[in-house]
Amino acid sequence: MYKIPVAFLKQLWLTLGASLAFLIIGLVRGYSASAIPSIESLNPHLIQSNEQKSWIGAIPPLGAFIGSLISGELMQRAGRRRTLQIASPLWLAAWLVLGFANHFPLVVLGRMMSGLCVGFVLAPAQVYVSECCDPEIRGRLGSLPTLSMSFGILLSYVAGNWLQWRHLAFFSAIFCVVLFVVLLPLPESPVWLETQGSDPAGSVKWLHLSARATVIVKEEPEEKIESAAPPKLFTRKVFFSSAVLKPLTVGFALLIFQQFSGIDAVIFFTVEIFQNAGSTLDAMTATIIIGLVQLLSNGVSVMLVDRAGRRPLLLVSAAVMCVAMAAMGSAFYFELDKMSWLGYLPIASLVVFMMGFSIGFGGLPFLLLGELFPTHYRSQLSAMASAVNLLSMFSVIKTYHALDTLLTSAGTFWMYSCFCAVAFVFVLLMVPETKGKSLAEIEEHFRGKKKDKDVVNLQRISTIS
Repeated sequence: MYKIPVAFLKQLWLTLGASLAFLIIGLVRGYSASAIPSIESLNPHLIQSNEQKSWIGAIPPLGAFIGSLISGELMQRAGRRRTLQIASPLWLAAWLVLGFANHFPLVVLGRMMSGLCVGFVLAPAQVYVSECCDPEIRGRLGSLPTLSMSFGILLSYVAGNWLQWRHLAFFSAIFCVVLFVVLLPLPESPVWLETQGSDPAGSVKWLHLSARATVIVKEEPEEKIESAAPPKLFTRKVFFSSAVLKPLTVGFALLIFQQFSGIDAVIFFTVEIFQNAGSTLDAMTATIIIGLVQLLSNGVSVMLVDRAGRRPLLLVSAAVMCVAMAAMGSAFYFELDKMSWLGYLPIASLVVFMMGFSIGFGGLPFLLLGELFPTHYRSQLSAMASAVNLLSMFSVIKTYHALDTLLTSAGTFWMYSCFCAVAFVFVLLMVPETKGKSLAEIEEHFRGKKKDKDVVNLQRISTIS
């Protein structure tokens, strides 16, 4: 009888706990799709223009951008796990403000606060998981947060079909309490403890980590300074070094392309898109189908990421999204909804788009967020990358209605298709494969140094039996 290794079970436990933060991110992202129609139906005085609707959808990413700027320093000082715990009560307060809101500014405040907490947890949760998993399973476990986010979006869609917008906010608040409680027995990241000069032995023992998982790259002898602390990130020597600038460029680009594929315009305004497309399928039913497809496709990605690798999945993802967005634009341009059987082209296009997105660009940029950056600067760099991602998300959501007016719906979706094509070329030329590599080996790759023991000194943290 096959026995599941204790190390896998412990690391899975920690991953599922941290992934609750991503589930709540999914609830934030999926909220407006069903909440806006509910507000317009039950409390029409709260939303009186398309501009107000766009702010309800766009303000969380703006809040998340601010939160992500704070999270870098916070998770470096407080740790990955504690940062997630600090965000939990703040998130609870945000959902309660939203649920009890009687005026539009309070609705915006609640959404802003929920977005702020998204920024607090986005990088820490992914980095926490990546630093607490063995290289052989880091791809699968590191993809679970994104799977949880997809589940959160679907959960919001389904619950929003039954609950009015206030009750949906109260329902979402429950998960913030669960997140805080689930994190209590979990250990801190051993990599973070090591960088703080603390003993990581307890965390390593709890997680049953292999020695290879806890290797860190030391500075080269000629780069050392008298102080035990590493040099500051924002110096010319460090920031423009290959170990920092190369992974930062790759990380920024992937997270920008992720958003400019048009994904959050689809997620935040799914019901509206289907209504405008004149699809023959009920808009709310189509929305739930899209959420379900995203969840299942993310599940497929989790199973493939440690077998196929990151690069092949990203390439397939970009190609599929490019074709799907082109088809969606064609459905609007040629008004194919007037032809009965082609009335399903909008839903078919978005289903294919969501499949393509979820297999690669949905989760892998976040996985790489915890893999690419050097150990000493991982907190700051991952927070910066998250900020760029969230600012891009805000731009896409806030400009969707304006682009729809300026370029028409067809032109907007064709524009997203072009971004997907550029993403394909970028991945082909610039993104390295990280499958099966330890975090130290990935760091060595970007340093551009050969594995010479006299040049790179690796420190191993022994696993305690």
